[in-house]
Amino acid sequence: LQSNSCGPGFAEGNTSSEEQAMIKIVGDSYLPSPSLPDFHGCSPGWSSAFYGAECFDSEVHSYLKNLGKQKSSESQNIDAKKVELEQLLMMETKNYRKTIKFYQKLLQKERRSKGPETKSMLPKLKGQLQEMKSKVQFLELVKKYMQAKQWGVESCVLPTVIHNGKTDPMDMAPMNESSLLLYYNTEKHQCNNQNGVRVLQAGTPLGLMAYLYSRNAFLEGYVQQFLYTFRYFCTQEEFLQFLLDRISSTLSSASLDPSTSLTKICNRSFYILQAWIEDCYSVDFATNTDLLGTLKEFISSKVASLNGYGERLLSLLEDASTRKSGSADQCSSVDKCEGESEEGRKTLHSLCKKLSEDVSRKSYWKLSKGMGPIAQYQRERLHTGSAVLPKPCCSSFTEETSVSFARADEVGPFLLLECSAQQLCWQLTLLQQEVFHKCHPVHFLNSRALGVKDKCVAVPKAVSADPVSLKVCNLFLSKCIQDQYLLQLLKNADSISTWVAAEIVTCHTTKRQVSLLSKFLLISKCCYEQRNFATAMQILAGLENLIVRQLPAWKILPAKVAEIMEELKAVEVFLKSDSLCLMEGDRFKTLPTIPSAHVLAMHVQQLETGGFTMTNGAHKWTKLRNIAKVVSQVHAFQENPYTYAPDFKLQSYLRQRITRFKDADISALAADNCANFHQIPAEKHSRKIQDTLRRMKATFQ
Repeated sequence: LQSNSCGPGFAEGNTSSEEQAMIKIVGDSYLPSPSLPDFHGCSPGWSSAFYGAECFDSEVHSYLKNLGKQKSSESQNIDAKKVELEQLLMMETKNYRKTIKFYQKLLQKERRSKGPETKSMLPKLKGQLQEMKSKVQFLELVKKYMQAKQWGVESCVLPTVIHNGKTDPMDMAPMNESSLLLYYNTEKHQCNNQNGVRVLQAGTPLGLMAYLYSRNAFLEGYVQQFLYTFRYFCTQEEFLQFLLDRISSTLSSASLDPSTSLTKICNRSFYILQAWIEDCYSVDFATNTDLLGTLKEFISSKVASLNGYGERLLSLLEDASTRKSGSADQCSSVDKCEGESEEGRKTLHSLCKKLSEDVSRKSYWKLSKGMGPIAQYQRERLHTGSAVLPKPCCSSFTEETSVSFARADEVGPFLLLECSAQQLCWQLTLLQQEVFHKCHPVHFLNSRALGVKDKCVAVPKAVSADPVSLKVCNLFLSKCIQDQYLLQLLKNADSISTWVAAEIVTCHTTKRQVSLLSKFLLISKCCYEQRNFATAMQILAGLENLIVRQLPAWKILPAKVAEIMEELKAVEVFLKSDSLCLMEGDRFKTLPTIPSAHVLAMHVQQLETGGFTMTNGAHKWTKLRNIAKVVSQVHAFQENPYTYAPDFKLQSYLRQRITRFKDADISALAADNCANFHQIPAEKHSRKIQDTLRRMKATFQ
């Protein structure tokens, strides 16, 4: 279940958005509008797009069936089930919250006293926490299932959905479902007992939008898949207008009776609109002020005057805007990050991880004040190499921080050698996580139009504010506005790779180059073992730089360390082999993961190859569904963040070094360093010349 916002206290990264919403309800009761149903957390989440109908297994079905029954075994209505489920969820969430706080206190006590009683209690309490968390998540899933079953209409009513939004009598030509949507039949479905299931195969843009109102649209994962992929066949303005037209035509006549079609269409329209805002605000509304203005104007003039739900929608837009601006400023100031509360930031996952990792909050390293003659020599090296280095400038990843202690230019690469590979891995992972958590699944769509190509073609060096010239490779509609954050993500990856290569070629001795090569190889190994595949592949790209691969230091690299290079190449082949290889099993649900942005973009491009429409003009939904499934893993990985203790000083040092070298010319840097060339001993060299002259004389005699 997806989480896009931070809940209070412990609920930050490892709890679902629904769970966070429930915690908010516990602390601050919220009464829904009497004229519209209770919409809390309408976004189906990544799991709906990834698993589809399999998201809700038989256990969820049976639990909901038995929910709300009296002792006489008489089944109750849906309202009674909702009340009982809300009470159970509130109670379990409250107990879970209390147990978290108790676990935090016990963990702090164990650190101070290290008593045997406390140590014996911690593992038991940890197990109880996992059970309680699983129960809360299961109840959230049941709640989503209950919500998903509401407000849908039968397939035969879908043409009525389309006609309800039309105001022109000349545009009321009769139409049937077959002219809008194409299906294919399958055998018995895993999640229900139907003997035959119709699966959507293709549809017209109007038909695909109308299918959002189908009774099983949420249960099949269609709604979330649609929100990820609709830009291939309609613009944001067209989709918004479609929803607003249905609301306008049904809002005044919709009643509280859930059995009427008008009520179902009206409520489903609000449900989809809220799900769109919750899930895609950053990529659709935040980048399109006209779209946002149209929505706000409609809510203020049409919805707010009839019921209180308009105010809730405006509040939702305001909260989404705040989260967007907050995420843009996240971790931009070291002082701000240091001032955050420890208990407020740490999740259950981090607290449990503390038992095995024993991460210290203290800085892992200290700067020696003078660094002796080494620092003086490094200053000279930096001064002579400054001509080939670009002037540092700030980017989203390499924001300058106000840390007065570090002068990275003077310190040079020596701190990389002082710190352990694990320390550097942790801090590089946190820096990578900072930029990864700002991306959205939609960012990876239509990347060819942004100029993203395979590794053999360089990614654009700079991300400008000017709109990218969209050529024939554009798969979105021409008027569809596309966020270009993927370019920024790939630029950050290039900066890391260039930094790795630059640090190595600027080392003044072969021995130091061997040490730095070994350090980067060990860092990359630690990264991929911790499932930070992004940084691991970035380091590999830096090590595979043509200049770096020709360095003499590789020949004297220890064999065990050199083997890591082959491991990295094997990992790269594994990542490229299957678009869903990181989603296999259940490890991604419990272990944090950062995928390689470039590899993921190439997988999506592969799925985008070929036509999107059939011969009759209908858009292939099977193709769009597969694309949605692949990009949904972005939200899945963002749910489970890394919880390493940040070392802000080390992060500041790394940021400054990356900024310094991010646009460097590696060949120019290497040419200024004699350690980058194979040296021939003077005696051996003169002997070779004499032997050559002797052979030349013999040819003329």
